[in-house]
Amino acid sequence: MSDAILFTVEEGMARLTLNRPARLNAFNADLAHAWKDATAEATSRADVKAILIDAAGPAFCAGGDVIDMATTMGASGAEITALAEVINAGIRSLTESAVPVVAAAHGTTAGGGLGILLSSDYAVVGSRSKLGSLYANIGLTPDLSVSAQLARAVGQRRALQLVLQDRLLSGAEAQEWGLVAETVAGEDAAAEAALVRARGEEIARFWLAGAADAYGQAKRLVRSQPERSFVEQLSEEARSIGAALETPDAQARVAAFAAASAKKAG
Repeated sequence: MSDAILFTVEEGMARLTLNRPARLNAFNADLAHAWKDATAEATSRADVKAILIDAAGPAFCAGGDVIDMATTMGASGAEITALAEVINAGIRSLTESAVPVVAAAHGTTAGGGLGILLSSDYAVVGSRSKLGSLYANIGLTPDLSVSAQLARAVGQRRALQLVLQDRLLSGAEAQEWGLVAETVAGEDAAAEAALVRARGEEIARFWLAGAADAYGQAKRLVRSQPERSFVEQLSEEARSIGAALETPDAQARVAAFAAASAKKAG
């Protein structure tokens, strides 16, 4: 695994830390391939039941490395397309998996970084956080799932407001829009970043301490629903709950619930 992403697995939680802080964790070729590899490993390991994505430095992710595009890569459209497809493979690994993903996104999240955040199932930001599109500022169009996922998260009209304006949402605005789940505040930027990371880890630990597989399957049902008709989704829900009931974890939880209810009734 490249140093562009720090990857660890501990007690069921895979942690992926974007690690290009000097460039605000903007994606270059090295980070793109590290992202693809790390997400593939995290979602394929049987011992991983929750995934946390966070970032080193002052920002979560500034999208693509524009300086790298203009210099090292020579701003080749074909190269940019190929690089986006590499990152897309990682996004698909996360969104198509049955593992819940939390993003701890302190500081700025912009451009393709918004797509990385949207590939999580639960997002936490700071009160100082800024989130936006900003693609048109450099004459580019949304990528990394932004056009695919943003409107699903906040509605089409708000998605259009964000991609058609030079606008950054505050953490509070992002929460009010439904783009993120929680906002935390710290005394300064560094303290707030630490609190965002800590809250992201707390959420992942909550999943692990509970019915981790059930949370994962619930995520899968919601994420995969657009692929099915309403009737097909009902059938998939019925199949999934039946399969869940056959697991030892569910059987133990159902028995405990029944016993507690009987005791209360008596």
